[in-house]
Amino acid sequence: MPLTIKCPTCRDETTWENNPHRPFCSKRCQTIDLGAWIEERYKIPGDDFELLQQDDDDDDDDDDAR
Repeated sequence: MPLTIKCPTCRDETTWENNPHRPFCSKRCQTIDLGAWIEERYKIPGDDFELLQQDDDDDDDDDDAR
């Protein structure tokens, strides 16, 4: 008997084995979930932090270093 699970997006039952979209039932549900992450509807708890910009002078022509 194949393992069946509920799709986290639509809650329909789907099989685990031979399912290219697992744990989702379809590409549609997989895409809906990805969109939710992109829109930041899901969040992983943790401390807030600020991104620091690094001054990289890689754009300057520095022929002396070669």
